[in-house]
Amino acid sequence: MATPNHRHENQRVYILHTYPFKETSLIAEIFSEKFGRIPVVAKGARRPRSSIRGMLQSFQVLLANWSGKSELKSLNGLEWCEKLTILEGDALMCGFYLNELMIRLLPRDEPHTELFHFYHETILALSEGRELTITLRRFELKLLQALGYAVTLDQDEDSNPIIPDKIYRYEAEYGACDLTKTDRGIKVLGKTLLDMASDQYIDKETQQQSKQLMRYLLGFYLGDKPLHSKQLFVDLQG
Repeated sequence: MATPNHRHENQRVYILHTYPFKETSLIAEIFSEKFGRIPVVAKGARRPRSSIRGMLQSFQVLLANWSGKSELKSLNGLEWCEKLTILEGDALMCGFYLNELMIRLLPRDEPHTELFHFYHETILALSEGRELTITLRRFELKLLQALGYAVTLDQDEDSNPIIPDKIYRYEAEYGACDLTKTDRGIKVLGKTLLDMASDQYIDKETQQQSKQLMRYLLGFYLGDKPLHSKQLFVDLQG
């Protein structure tokens, strides 16, 4: 949780999303290295001469100053921190997808320093166009694990080692089990689970099944409300 100090300066952050607030301001959902996801109000940021208007950009590491005792903090300043990161085309859509996942799943005011660093590495990977689908699978899994959701990949629900050539049914909150135990969840090969556990996505079948598995797990935890970024990506591809 946030510390008793109500003023924080020179904190590394990413902007996840912004939306209008009152006539001239914006609310920004920021992801802070030390304090997690925090909503801040950028007063006057919609005015043409605002000094921070052009800095409220996603996918950039920024140094932020904010203060306040309530849940909605006041953004007092922003500075560029590193060189500009450019996401284009499919990589840009992937970035929007990651940010929407974070907003939907990441609780406010909970530190996730390790996840911040992994998000930073993921944004750099997207900017370099490195294996976009594999980059997404890695982040999706890391996000669920960071949030404390059980995504056990090397053992079945009875704590038995996963057998590579065996087909399992994977059910959210329970894990892998014999096909005869349930008709819920999704079928997946043991090798796919072991590949994911060891962060190996070279095999084409692993890439396909890991996508299906993560789609199922994220759908379970996100609920019925669809992701806008995912639909936009489908429309653009369509």
